[in-house]
Amino acid sequence: MAVEPQLDGVYVPSDDIVAREIEGELIIVPLVAGVGDIEDELYTLNETGRAVWDHLDGKNTLRAVAALLAREYDAPAAEIEADVLGIVGELLGRRMLIEAANG
Repeated sequence: MAVEPQLDGVYVPSDDIVAREIEGELIIVPLVAGVGDIEDELYTLNETGRAVWDHLDGKNTLRAVAALLAREYDAPAAEIEADVLGIVGELLGRRMLIEAANG
């Protein structure tokens, strides 16, 4: 069952992955079966994905992340919100992100 990200949701990297920066590139390694695609072992994020990933700290809502990025890149908020939802939706589907616990 796919989980659709919500702009008021707060998300964090899953405990089932390890993410490391290597030579300026973010590499994501699944630690358990069922995370990511079976034929892939390593994942990288493009510049947009990396910008979103860097703000997923368990405190910021996706709406707040989008607002920060819209200011940083001087881009329309609606476009950034759509990009953030798309990236987070893909990462949720791959089980690389989870919804943060309320707390």
